[in-house]
Amino acid sequence: MDSIKISPAVLSGKVKVPPSKSYAHRALLAAFLSGDECKINNIKLSDDIKATLGCIDALGAEYIFDEKKASVSILKSSKDRSTKKIKLDCGESGSTLRFLIPIALCFAEKLEFTGRGRLMERPMTPYFKIFDEKGILYKQKKSALSINGKLCAGDFKIDGSVSSQFITGLLFALPLLDGDSRIIIEGTLTSRGYIDITLDVLKKYGIKITNDNYECFIVKGKQTYKARNYTVEGDFSQAAFFLTAGAIGCNITCSGLKENSLQGDKKIIDIIRSTGALVEKSSASTLRAACSANMHGITVDADEIPDLVPILAVLLAFCKGESRIVNAGRLRIKESDRLSAICSVLKSLGADITEGEDFLIIKGTQVLSGSTVSSFNDHRIAMAAAIAACRCEGDVIIEGAKKSVAKSYPDFFEDYIKLGGDANECLGK
Repeated sequence: MDSIKISPAVLSGKVKVPPSKSYAHRALLAAFLSGDECKINNIKLSDDIKATLGCIDALGAEYIFDEKKASVSILKSSKDRSTKKIKLDCGESGSTLRFLIPIALCFAEKLEFTGRGRLMERPMTPYFKIFDEKGILYKQKKSALSINGKLCAGDFKIDGSVSSQFITGLLFALPLLDGDSRIIIEGTLTSRGYIDITLDVLKKYGIKITNDNYECFIVKGKQTYKARNYTVEGDFSQAAFFLTAGAIGCNITCSGLKENSLQGDKKIIDIIRSTGALVEKSSASTLRAACSANMHGITVDADEIPDLVPILAVLLAFCKGESRIVNAGRLRIKESDRLSAICSVLKSLGADITEGEDFLIIKGTQVLSGSTVSSFNDHRIAMAAAIAACRCEGDVIIEGAKKSVAKSYPDFFEDYIKLGGDANECLGK
């Protein structure tokens, strides 16, 4: 197994936050849909981004990655799409799968989506209901989804409580159709911040969407994506790991962040401050967190920030008193069952943590112990465990760590070591 052994060490230094995966997916798709050459700057080839680029290639547009400049050039769409069935490999990327389903239906009527890990187990009901209503045929197997049909303009009702990714997929696809459409949100819309990111990218590429209080999105048909170059901003989801490290005793400065970012996970700043820890801004794009003797337990509503939960659990494990993370039921249908996974990891390290159906209760401590834990093949669990290891009394072995972080942050352990972390590959179990 590609396990990582971490010995306790205080991290110190400056880290450039990797580019936002959420923005990168969307910018690459918008560039592709423009049908012309565009350059996307500040790109890291994580496994999820590779999956989206692979699907873009399968749909007819070649791309060139310049490693030195960390940029991707999407070339003019020129490939022949007359094949009987287009096959799209989404790896383990939920964004790739859910974004591409309606987009691909604008290019072909016969599609096969494949995936690995838990990808095909994750909910697809909102799309399946639409397919049933629109007469689009589909068949889902353990590792593949086949679709046969045509996407036509009209009304699309979406359950907003499952994932905003279904809405994003439609927002990208519907402007390409011949007629006007509406996306009608049923129930409570979760993760509005991700919808804001989608609308922001679409606007920059010339697409107009009318947002009626997040209850209905009105989309004019026959719109054209405008080709343009784009620079991806830094990722607050990834910055959260090193900001939390600062809050529990390390000395790390995070650079490359956008001060007025629309990313929902920017809330990590307010959450850290609410525990009594400090977050200082040395420039518009640079942040540093620092611990405080007065750090105390808090209650966090995870509904809008599900990706932060694993590292928040680590943060709260070192805050005096009791903390709660609530409205976190959606964490059970991610790359792992993240509520169960982070509870298992922190319990193994000696934390006092209790798992409920959609919540965690954490009673703080000053130090954790070493142990061998699983990454659960989940990038956010692996990175959260690595940050927790900074405050452990003994060594922490994270099984499957190196492979799992490749999904979103392939350079995580390289950056960890540059900051003074004592992390080495080992055989594990």
